[in-house]
Amino acid sequence: MRRDSVRLGVLAVVAMLAAACGDAGKPVDPAPIGSVQPPQPAHVGGADPSKGGGGTADTSCDPKASLSPNGVGLTGFSAASTMGKIKQRGKLVAGVDQTNFLFGFRNPTTGNLEGFDIDMVKQVAKAIFGSDEGRVQYRAIPSSQRENVLKDHQVDIVVRTFSITCDRKKRLGFSSVYYVAGQRILVDGNSQVKQLSDLSGKRVCATATSTSLTKIATDPSKPVPVSVDNWSDCLVMLQQGQVDAVSTDDVILAGMAAQDPTLKIVGDRFTEENYGIAVPIENDDMVRYVNAVLEGVRNGPWQASYKQWLGSRLPEASPPQATYQ
Repeated sequence: MRRDSVRLGVLAVVAMLAAACGDAGKPVDPAPIGSVQPPQPAHVGGADPSKGGGGTADTSCDPKASLSPNGVGLTGFSAASTMGKIKQRGKLVAGVDQTNFLFGFRNPTTGNLEGFDIDMVKQVAKAIFGSDEGRVQYRAIPSSQRENVLKDHQVDIVVRTFSITCDRKKRLGFSSVYYVAGQRILVDGNSQVKQLSDLSGKRVCATATSTSLTKIATDPSKPVPVSVDNWSDCLVMLQQGQVDAVSTDDVILAGMAAQDPTLKIVGDRFTEENYGIAVPIENDDMVRYVNAVLEGVRNGPWQASYKQWLGSRLPEASPPQATYQ
């Protein structure tokens, strides 16, 4: 009897399920879906005065003047020097970009870091280790961390489209200028924007703590600054229509335009950005040594690197002459 009861109970459940499947009833309307906004990159913000932006208004020094390399040899440095300690360690630790096409980016085919800035790092390593330019430990860092990794001695040098300013020189040591860039504007190919003043009230992207963001935030035309961690984030936001323009150094914009031919660079340069190799502020010997390396770079390797990475996208250029204190 008990077994029959169980069988009847199972049959009753099956019958109920069959009845439910046979009578679907009125379909339930799904929840209404509005317009879906594409996700934004992490840490999107505006101008943050507490973070600074390169201190472009500070004119208390000649930002281009660096320590003289006179008397500095590329070999024969002491074991107690900054270079000697790096050589004993066996690796030069360099803070670089891996998202800036043409200057510092990871080749998707080989996985190697390449670009104009990477070539500068290799020249310093080549001098320290006797032609072995491969003795580099690269540390990919966002723009906002360029100062911190030096202050915390996590890297020996930062070579990352780093503009020299008087404000930054109060906290870091800088080499002589190895590249001169200028801020311009990147917009959609159909945009009518010609200059920064055309972007009044419009969202313009730059990286946090950059001199570019400072210029956007303080321009009389009052564009709306949008800050991100990396320049690649700006490119994505422009492609998705989340900002109206990207404004930064022309060499960075040239890399973005090369990646996306539907975009265009407009307007003349409205700033001068002098790139330097940065080191911890107490390492004067390293500043002088890097300047000695750059003296040699200006006599051949600079032009070869420029031709490889930038020659087909920017006008002809020559290495900037060094200024020493």
